[in-house]
Amino acid sequence: MPERIYNFSPGPATLPYPVLQEAASDIVNFHDKGIGLIELSHRSKEFMAVAEETELLIRELLQVPDNYKVLFLQGGASSQFFMIPMNLLGNGKKGTYINTGTWSKKAIKEAKLFGDIDVAYSSENATFNHVPNDEEYTVDSASEYLYFVSNNTIYGTQFARMPNADTMLVSDMSSDILSRPVDVSRFGIIFAGAQKNMGPAGVTVVIIRDDLLDRSPVDVPTMLRYKTHADKGSMFNTPPCFAIYCVGRVMNWLRKQGGIAAMETINRRKAEMLYKAIDSTDFFRGHAKKDSRSLMNITFNLPTPELEAQFISEAATAGFDGLKGHRSIGGCRASIYNAFPEEGVVKLVDFMADFAKKNG
Repeated sequence: MPERIYNFSPGPATLPYPVLQEAASDIVNFHDKGIGLIELSHRSKEFMAVAEETELLIRELLQVPDNYKVLFLQGGASSQFFMIPMNLLGNGKKGTYINTGTWSKKAIKEAKLFGDIDVAYSSENATFNHVPNDEEYTVDSASEYLYFVSNNTIYGTQFARMPNADTMLVSDMSSDILSRPVDVSRFGIIFAGAQKNMGPAGVTVVIIRDDLLDRSPVDVPTMLRYKTHADKGSMFNTPPCFAIYCVGRVMNWLRKQGGIAAMETINRRKAEMLYKAIDSTDFFRGHAKKDSRSLMNITFNLPTPELEAQFISEAATAGFDGLKGHRSIGGCRASIYNAFPEEGVVKLVDFMADFAKKNG
């Protein structure tokens, strides 16, 4: 493997190196067929096999029940902010939302265009530094669903346990899907933009329970109906072929690592190393409350903005890229998704210790 920097970017994020190598070859000559992957017709038998394998691998790894569809959609995860309420609400129906960060806040704004929205809990007054436990909010029994973001990239928080509610769960898992086991049968819809933990930008994976496909109000446009894409196997229009291919290659890589349970063990080990480095000194200060800390996005501050800028600059020179925090809160952020190598975390921890010693 040639020399590569350590990419701590929150997304588009680092991909497994073997996947990059395979994709680079297949773009030029797919399976020695004399045609590149991105030149193949999406209705060719070759690409249809790619899409089928990708779906089967997702089903296998996440243990998706048979009564769920796996869809490959475009428009990014942000399009799901309106597609979900557009398809499931209307006619005075209610949805309940938990506001734990920027992405849930944006989803709430879109949902209010299509139904009665109840925000059962918000951590905005605490700068989104935690997620609630089940005792801190109630869900109206009239709600069609309870919507939440499982992991918050900007603020570095995560639901350690999924909400326990009688209401159907709907979740944006863009930044932690496949990082730990999840019981899909508890959800009506799970969706995830690929560019953090599944592949490159361009495709959003939607896992939806079959009975929800027929709930769309009659005035929902054809392209924005889940049933449209489910009935056509995500081929109603030309899908994001390259992104789907890459997701399949990442799924194959993940299976070779031992699957989701094995990946969770690695992810916890990586996160624990970084949090230990943060907690061992007053020089680094974690943003998220300890019981809400994310395994994917570790957010922290230094004593001053000037030291944060110096830290980010020197880290980049040392080969650690993407450590600048989101513009809305500043600070630092290390995103360590499935494909991020453990050795990169070890080296960052050493760099942090050295920086603190020189500047603390």
